[in-house]
Amino acid sequence: MANKLINQMGLPRSIANIFAARNINTAKEALSLTEFELMELLDVGLSEVASAVAHISEIASPPYQTVLSLMEQRLQNEHLAGHLSTCLKGLDEALFGGIPFGVLTELVGPAGIGKTQFCLKLSFLAALPPSYGGLAGRVIYIDVESKFSSRRMIEIGMRSFPDVFQKKDMAKEMAGRILVLRPASLSEFTESLHKIKVSLLEQEIKLVIIDSMAALITGEYEQGAPKQHSLGWHISFIKSIAEFARIPIVVTNQVRSRNRNEVSHYSFQGLSSSEIQECSSGYDSHLVAALGVHWAHSVTIRLVLEAKSGQRFIKLAKSPMSPPLAFPFSITSSGISLLSDNGKELSGAEINEIHCQGHSDIISYQLGKQQ
Repeated sequence: MANKLINQMGLPRSIANIFAARNINTAKEALSLTEFELMELLDVGLSEVASAVAHISEIASPPYQTVLSLMEQRLQNEHLAGHLSTCLKGLDEALFGGIPFGVLTELVGPAGIGKTQFCLKLSFLAALPPSYGGLAGRVIYIDVESKFSSRRMIEIGMRSFPDVFQKKDMAKEMAGRILVLRPASLSEFTESLHKIKVSLLEQEIKLVIIDSMAALITGEYEQGAPKQHSLGWHISFIKSIAEFARIPIVVTNQVRSRNRNEVSHYSFQGLSSSEIQECSSGYDSHLVAALGVHWAHSVTIRLVLEAKSGQRFIKLAKSPMSPPLAFPFSITSSGISLLSDNGKELSGAEINEIHCQGHSDIISYQLGKQQ
């Protein structure tokens, strides 16, 4: 609005012509001068200058908004943007409907904690008819580590939505909506991304899953941390796909050991100096998300899956719409299930610390099986 032309603001023609004659053409140029400077430059009286400045300010300045109107506008935008429900009530409520469209959502955690189980269920949910809360679309599943199990996905679907599978050929139809790609290298993955962008235009793609991003760049690691430059193009391209197609993109990430001098917080969390000190000393978790800070700032939603004291938790560690929360969960024949819909609010170092305590003791649901 600062560059809006004065001759388009509805000022009286006489005063508008004087502004133009003095080469003051935009609101910014006029409002950068005091009223007395304008009086001298325009050679008009104070009342005329004050009236013109007030009019220009009113037109150029954005209108005031109440907190209520901003909240209503945000809720409306969230509704229009859309979400993919996870069918986990507490998590969906915290995310205002589920996995949001148009942004990157990250699942991070140690091997075997349940990341792929989560992705399999999301794949099935995206393929479901709208009458069951699904998106009735196709899914592109980039299976980097060959963990995708069609049998397990169908089992999750049958246990979660038995009514759907009573319909003839429904299992076959649902499985046919999920397209699996298995790139063997970062270069093949790059080719897959280009194919995805074309597929978005040709097919009804409603979800993209990359499981896992970190596995693609294992060879790019240097002293436990990834080389950021190797991910720059891929991060930008993946985000552009999400924004262009207005679909959810879910990416899994692995964990790595934390360096001695590294703290487990990011600048977007705005921790106090005392909390930062707490992060860097006295911690009992030596695991952090792989892929580094650049990647962490690129994802909109970060879900951390961990195990602590023999119990699994899914933590909403980063979200623009919710405080950090932790939900206990288990893995059953129907996939991930929350043990409580009431999330525990987190603060300080516990937001991004990733625990793996007692994890080997609680993997009770063996598929014979994959994650």
